[in-house]
Amino acid sequence: MLASYHTQTFSRKKLLELLTPLSSILKVTMKQSSNSLSVPAKIEYALLALLELASQFDKATPLRIHDIAGRQPIPERYLEQIFNLLRRGGLVQGLRGAKGGYTLTREPRSITIAEIVTLITGEPIENRSSVNLERELLSEVWKQAQTASHEALQRCTLEDLVQRCAARKQKSSMFYI
Repeated sequence: MLASYHTQTFSRKKLLELLTPLSSILKVTMKQSSNSLSVPAKIEYALLALLELASQFDKATPLRIHDIAGRQPIPERYLEQIFNLLRRGGLVQGLRGAKGGYTLTREPRSITIAEIVTLITGEPIENRSSVNLERELLSEVWKQAQTASHEALQRCTLEDLVQRCAARKQKSSMFYI
């Protein structure tokens, strides 16, 4: 069951913690000094926005860009561009009017992180043909890593992230005597 919109908060820190195992395909970099992850902003913002929509899915209540931007550190103009991509990709639909906004077009459990990343960043760039044996071997290893990362993202859905976030929030709010 999805967490309630009003009780669920998706912070950048929580999102990065949830995505740590999936970092290689997201082109995530580790900073040597702080060991913190740096996810491309476009992917991060799309995931945060979609998590907000996923948390509302059971209610079938559209969310306005203004409301999402108020809950997340995402500039409204940038969020509009991201939602245009998501709408064209068929992940969200826009509803006009006073009670309008955006909703997911499918259940969160059927939307994979790989699908979102591919939609936002496009397909992975094909490797150039190898000039020598070493480059060919490196190319093979890179392709294997990409395949493994893509498979990990295929197994993870928006609903999985919502549930993980809710579990961590519940765990952190437990009191021990």
